Amino acid sequence: MTKNPVIWFEIDVQDMPRAKAFYEAVFGVTLEPLKTPDSGPSETWAFPTQREGAGAAGALAKIPGGSNGEGIGTIVYFSSQDCAVETERVVPSGGRVVKEKSPIGEYGYLALAADLEGNLFGIHSGR
Repeated sequence: MTKNPVIWFEIDVQDMPRAKAFYEAVFGVTLEPLKTPDSGPSETWAFPTQREGAGAAGALAKIPGGSNGEGIGTIVYFSSQDCAVETERVVPSGGRVVKEKSPIGEYGYLALAADLEGNLFGIHSGR
């Protein structure tokens, strides 16, 4: 990796209006709706993002079947050239692939995996 490893985060919420109001009040920001492909979360609101700025961008995501920290919680997405490469390394390293490389529309591709402790993480790539 030649740049910072974390590119995106999603905070799993089930009551979006309540969560949106909380984060907007705490951080003094306005979250913007983020269009997601059909395979993504059912509702996503993004924190203000500077595309070329430092740090990771992220959003609140109402994930079907989510459980507010008990099973899904916050998902950290790592940047990759091709997320299929890292996904192939997960099982031989003792982890578990939760979702194979999948398209996310104009945003590229993602894969989901669980580490040895059961922590869910994502891998994102443009191709």
